[in-house]
Amino acid sequence: MSRASTQRTFSGLCSRRHWFQSSAFGLGSVAAAMLLSRDGLLAQDEALALKKPALEPQVYDLMPKQPPKPARAKAMISMFMMGGPSQMDLFDPKPELVKRHGQQFEGDISFDNAAQASRQIMASPWEFQPRGKCGMEISSLLPHLAEIADEITLIRSMHSAVNNHFPGFFAMNTGGIVGGRATLGSWLTYALGSESQELPAYVALTHPWGLPICGGDSWTNGGLPSLYQGTVVRPTEPRMFNLNPPRQLRGTAQSQQLELLEELNRQHAERFPGNNDLTARMASYQLAARMQLSAREAFDISGETAETLEMYGVNQETTRDYGTRCLIARRLVERGVRFVQIFNNGQSWDHHSSIATELPARCREIDQPAAALIRDLKQRGLLDSTLVHWGGEMGRLPTIQVPVGDTELKHVGRDHNTYGFSMWVAGAGVKSGFVHGATDEFSHHAVQDVVTHHDWLATVLDRFGLDAHSLSFEVGGQKLALVENPNARVVTEILA
Repeated sequence: MSRASTQRTFSGLCSRRHWFQSSAFGLGSVAAAMLLSRDGLLAQDEALALKKPALEPQVYDLMPKQPPKPARAKAMISMFMMGGPSQMDLFDPKPELVKRHGQQFEGDISFDNAAQASRQIMASPWEFQPRGKCGMEISSLLPHLAEIADEITLIRSMHSAVNNHFPGFFAMNTGGIVGGRATLGSWLTYALGSESQELPAYVALTHPWGLPICGGDSWTNGGLPSLYQGTVVRPTEPRMFNLNPPRQLRGTAQSQQLELLEELNRQHAERFPGNNDLTARMASYQLAARMQLSAREAFDISGETAETLEMYGVNQETTRDYGTRCLIARRLVERGVRFVQIFNNGQSWDHHSSIATELPARCREIDQPAAALIRDLKQRGLLDSTLVHWGGEMGRLPTIQVPVGDTELKHVGRDHNTYGFSMWVAGAGVKSGFVHGATDEFSHHAVQDVVTHHDWLATVLDRFGLDAHSLSFEVGGQKLALVENPNARVVTEILA
């Protein structure tokens, strides 16, 4: 490059003609690259092809967004039973287990706890009866669910083959089997925002005795911007800390302080454009200010009628906690929150032992509140636009698990089973009073109309007007998606 050309190039007045003239490769090399690209002859993978840079920084927010296709769901409530509810004791009656109770299971079986494994077949000790007009068979352990059988779809053919709690939960909620991936709630709020700007878009309601076993990974935003992480709400009052400003800061003092903070944040954002964590932090401060009134009102159930509190079991010790959280979940979606997930503590549905006493105890805690949630949503006209889910990350085996040194039948349990298990869904255009799929004669493997965890997530997205194979996010050159399996399908058979 000549000295004169160099001066023209770096003087700040360089034109495209001057640049091509002074380039060591000239216009011909640029034209050649364009022609090769047009004809698909460049030696690079199509997925790695250079993209045009964004002309403006991408903005992430929680403003409501229109889905790409018509949607049936505006919100979702997921009652996640971490640990693995026993399908053959709750939803999937098997006469063959009764017939062969106490005999040896002859087929292939995969044990998670080999040290306590047994091939002795165990029939369910609880009675099943046809329920509702649809005749859906449900266990006597769930009498309240039995009363709303005509409102739900029972899926008896869930299958993930991910045989442990952490990867099983991740499979059902993030589409993968490792932690750190964005959860379903984060993807929904990323794609659709929230109808409410005064409440968190994505809420996790935790148990008074502790967090679910996966902890913060249960509501993480993963690789999505931090704005889409779930907000954890405490199980007891105060549900959220620091909603009330100190007395000396209330009124004008707080308003002025917030205005100053907003201006400082704006200036900082201008200096560091594209900083998603900074954007999320600013949004959280703004939301916190708006929540000082709206959150207290949303979490306060004292204004509910006596009939509503009774329906949810809030006045009974056994059902008070879960009934309160189900009622809060209804109040949240009623006020525009996009996604609410209700958790149990640890993995309390993981009945490796004492299933005869522990399973009934868990059912007594959740049965009445879960059924009340469906009734309440329906009577308020919200069920048509709210997708409700009940289920865990796995089911149980048809054989007994024997605790070490204890062979009493009342102390035995069941090991994990991820090859065939059950869950139920309702609302948002899902069929009512419908049973989908089936397991084999032992309730071991899903054998008819199998629904994988990929299919399940694709179906949820479809209810919200989203395409599982199109919804993605790119970060650091990597394309992220909730559903990465190309064979995932929407389970249209369960849709009305």
